[in-house]
Amino acid sequence: MAKQVCTWFVVLLLSAISGWASCSSKDEETVIRELVKKGATLGEEQDIKGLMNLTTEDFLALPGDLGRQETRRILFVAFRHYQDFKILYPRPNVELKPDKRSASAVFPFLIVKKETSLPKLKELYEDPQRWLETVGENADLYRLKLEWGKQNGDWLVRQARLERFTGRSFSE
Repeated sequence: MAKQVCTWFVVLLLSAISGWASCSSKDEETVIRELVKKGATLGEEQDIKGLMNLTTEDFLALPGDLGRQETRRILFVAFRHYQDFKILYPRPNVELKPDKRSASAVFPFLIVKKETSLPKLKELYEDPQRWLETVGENADLYRLKLEWGKQNGDWLVRQARLERFTGRSFSE
C-alpha cells in the first residue's frame, strides 16, 4: 500500500508541472522543461493545490485511471509518507506534436530524503543515459511520461503515466 501511495504521489507531483504561461521568446520545448522544473519544486513544497491547478480538468494518472480527486488523496498520503524530500531528474525529452498544441515529455526521476547528496547528478543533467546509469545502482527509479495540451496559451498536463525501473527496463 505504501509503495502504491508513493508511486502515485510521484506521478502527480511531476504531472502537475504545467499550466504556466509560455513566453513568446522561448521555444515550446524549453517552456515545457521549465514547467517540469516548476512541478518538481511544487512537489517538494508539498503544494497539492498548486500541482492540481497545473493539470487539465480531465487529468488522468496511469496506471490506475485516477482522476483529479483521487490524485489529491494520493498526494496527501504520499506527502505524509515522504515528509521532507527532493526530486532528482535529468533533462526531460520533450516532443512537440505537429499541431503545436500538444506535446509529450519523458524522463526518469527519483525521490530522495532532503539531506541526501548526489553531486555527480548535476553534471549529468544533459546526458540522461549516463544519469540513469549513475543513479540506477543507488536508488529506486521511475520514469514519468507526461502528455501535455495547450489551453488558452498555457501548457497543462492531461495525462501522466508512471513506470517503475525493474533493473532492465521500465514497467507499470
